[in-house]
Formats: sequence, structure tokens, C-alpha cells
Amino acid sequence: MGNINWSELSFGYMKTDYNVRCYYRDGKWGELEVSSSEILNIHMAATCLHYGQEAFEGLKAFRGKDGKVRVFRMDENGKRLQASSQGVVMAEFPVDRFEEAVRKVIKLNERFVPPYGSGASLYIRPLLIGLGAQVGVAPAPEYMFLVFVTPVGPYFKSGFKPAPVCIMRSYDRAAPQGTGTIKVGGNYAASLAAGRKAQGKGYVAVLYLDPKEKKYLDECGPANFFGIKNNTYVTPASNSILPSITNKSLQQLAEDMGLKVERRPIPVEELATLEEAAECGTAAVITPISKIDDLDENKSYIFSENGKPGATCVKLYNKLQSIQNGDESDPYGWVKIIE
Repeated sequence: MGNINWSELSFGYMKTDYNVRCYYRDGKWGELEVSSSEILNIHMAATCLHYGQEAFEGLKAFRGKDGKVRVFRMDENGKRLQASSQGVVMAEFPVDRFEEAVRKVIKLNERFVPPYGSGASLYIRPLLIGLGAQVGVAPAPEYMFLVFVTPVGPYFKSGFKPAPVCIMRSYDRAAPQGTGTIKVGGNYAASLAAGRKAQGKGYVAVLYLDPKEKKYLDECGPANFFGIKNNTYVTPASNSILPSITNKSLQQLAEDMGLKVERRPIPVEELATLEEAAECGTAAVITPISKIDDLDENKSYIFSENGKPGATCVKLYNKLQSIQNGDESDPYGWVKIIE
């Protein structure tokens, strides 16, 4: 442990001490089990491997100045995992058991929670997969819920600095009435080819347009999109966007800062009227966008020419981080202290 340089951590996997598991068999969930193994022993005909019966979550724990460990909005992650389970017909893991498992895994790995002020956090990855031998396309007879943790630094190497994004109309992340609103691996697999192409051109992410008409903004790679204009926080409404818990939190903070909040379809052309643009999510928190290049239309929308994030993004980022770290009071009840 002494050799971890907390402030230099990337957003990657590091082995920790324990993970927590739970099995669904004969129509009911069993007890939580603790494992020190990083390996899963599953049947080669498991539905998670063949038919994409899997869902996952991502949340973070932070160590405060007072030494206490705080976890952010884990009840919302538990509810979202249930929505994902409904979407791909898996047994739903109860929200109270979800919270119990998260608390347990943090306590077991508390020595890996980065120190206050390091800019790092403990990333928590809950996973739910279909088990049992199945060759026909049908829901699994058994399921496994698992939570592991790993200390992480910023998702994007640039951290909280404006980064470029591009629009490519030849790719979709999810179908209009498909799995876009749930957190399943297939959505991320569908984004890999476009993401790699964009990164090869020097962009950090792809801003996807709506898959039906290609007229409106959708998701921004692995994160939600939002823009600021005329003292208003605007974020897309769509049938193929994951409901980001970070975005939901930022909307509340924006409202309480006196901004108007609009969740609605945003036409591509409206990018020209935005004063600030950013992507947000658990992993990225807020990543301001320096420019959006519409590669198909040969247009560029510039949001930061001096390499600095916009004032509203800075305010929202600082406010959210202060609540997560326990530097400010939490009037919303978002933070749970792990005793």
C-alpha cells in the first residue's frame, strides 16, 4: 500500500483485497458471500456470455477531511440496476441488499480508499449476470450479483480541463426503443468502434445523435451531455439515453444556483447558441468540452479557446465535489457515511 501514488492514479483496475457476491437460485437470493478471488467460475453456456444478460453500475466512495468515508447516492444506483434487470429480464436485486453489499465491500477494502485531497476516489463496480447452461434464447435460471472496488484517478487524462468531442452520424450507440436507457454491456460494445475512430482523430469522445432522425443530441460516449446558455442548464431528453445519476444531481444543483433547467430534445443546430458544453457521469464527473467538430457537416462549435472551463461548469463541479467529499453540508441526503 505504501507504494501507491494516489495523485497519479489512472482510471483503471487495481487488485484490492475482497469482493462481495450473492447468488439467485430456486427463485430467491442467498446470503452475501465474501471472496478474495478475482476469478469467476461460470458455465460456458451461461446467458451472460451468449445473450448479453448482464447489467452493471458504477459509483464512488470518497474520504473526507475528517477521515470519514462517504458514498454518493448508492440507492439511485440500486434502483437503476433494477431497471436494467427489467430491461434484459433478470432477477432484480433488492435495493436494501444492494446498499448492504456496497457498505460491506467498502469496509473490507477501506485501506484502498484514497486520502482526502489526492483527487482520487474508490470506484465501486456492481455487476449482475445470468448463469446456468442455456442454449435457447431465454432468461437464465440462475443469477450472480457481484461488487468489486478499485481506486481510480480521473476518467479522462485531461481531468477537469476542456477536451474536444466529435459528431459522427455513421454510428449509433443504441436503438430508439432499445437498451439505451439501461446500463448494459451491449450499449458500450456498440460504442467501441466509433470511440476508437474518434480517439484516433484526437477526440476524447463521440457525441451521438438520436438514432432515428439524426437531428437531436443524444449521449456523449460514456456520459450524458449538457449545455449552458442564457442562465439555463439544458440536457437532452431521449428514449436512448442512460439516466445519469450525476446529471440528475447537477440539474438539482443548477436549479438551486438559480439556473433554469430544461430536459428536452436539443437540435444539433442549437450547439451554435450554447455558451458552455460538457459531458457528465460517475466516472468523468464533469468533463468540459472545448469544441465539437461535426465531421459529416464540416462544422465546428467552439466553447473554450483559452483552455479553461466555463464559469458555470466550474461552479457545478466544485459544488458537487464538495458535497461528495463532505466539505459542504448535504441538504439533499445524497451522501451516506460508511461507519
